Amino acid sequence: MKSVRHVLAAALLLPLALLATTACTSASGADAGGNTDGKGDLVLNVGDQKGGSEAVLRAAGELDDLPYRVKWSTFTSGPPLLEAVNAGAVDIGGVGNTPPVFAAGAGSKITVIAATHGDSAGEAILVPKDSPLRTPGDLKGRKVAVAQGSSAHFQLVGSLERAGLTLKDVQVTLLQPADALAAFTSGKVDAWAVWDPYTSQVLHSGTGRILTDGRGVVNGLGFQVAAPAALADPAKEKAVEDFVERLRRAQEWVFGHPEEWAKVWAKETGLPYEVALAAVKRSSGTRIPVALDGAAIASEQRIADTFAGLGLIPRPFRFADFVDNRFDKDLPPSTTPARSYGKDD
Repeated sequence: MKSVRHVLAAALLLPLALLATTACTSASGADAGGNTDGKGDLVLNVGDQKGGSEAVLRAAGELDDLPYRVKWSTFTSGPPLLEAVNAGAVDIGGVGNTPPVFAAGAGSKITVIAATHGDSAGEAILVPKDSPLRTPGDLKGRKVAVAQGSSAHFQLVGSLERAGLTLKDVQVTLLQPADALAAFTSGKVDAWAVWDPYTSQVLHSGTGRILTDGRGVVNGLGFQVAAPAALADPAKEKAVEDFVERLRRAQEWVFGHPEEWAKVWAKETGLPYEVALAAVKRSSGTRIPVALDGAAIASEQRIADTFAGLGLIPRPFRFADFVDNRFDKDLPPSTTPARSYGKDD
């Protein structure tokens, strides 16, 4: 069995490693927007993840007429991206619902400026296909891999709480996705709390199944987070607003073109097309731009209070102090139901 697991791990690691690249940068003057103007043009520094904002904006045709240049930096997940925002190396970037809580709790210089709401089915705790574990309560005493400060971190906490357990009742192993995958497929951990497309990849491979997902546990919110210095610069503020609007239009395009986007996403990440399409219909395609309203802030405050109570962030804080809704316009409430493709994927 051990040798089979190693083979499966090798088969999965290549495409998933592409999703977990270390931070790297690429200039995007003519590359990203078709701009061929001189080096004096305004440059917006954007944090991204593989197959993320750059890929979807390009696929939706939203990079064809940029009035500024973009310099993309790619990160493994939300927490390191927000470290770059705090350092001023990145002006704006997209993350899940939990990284801003950890960053704000550490006193980072960040401002949440835009939100989306999507289906939480892709947020899952996975177990091997032949695992004896059947409910979250069965995780007691077991080893669970999770990326610290990720959206999956809170999903793990919430799922355990529903089962009458806490993090102290399990053996938490803090691992980034590529390392967590290796640990999961080699049997070094009993479960893995993660998000799509990793969830869809494991399900497609047949190596694992969902023990429980994030529906009813996590808020399904995702955010664009900016550096306060960028918002204080009138020229960059205008570019940030334009960038956010393009992302919103691209999200509309994704919902209406799931197959086309899945093809692009598969090419960008190395994922099989079937995996990409499943992830689109399970999670990424269901997202809808929503307002940064009181309900969204209150939901994030609950996450902040939970992690502060567990001692996983340095201090309690007001999440509202890190929110700026100047770009909300006429968006629907944050509690607006996620989009659906008409079936449970």
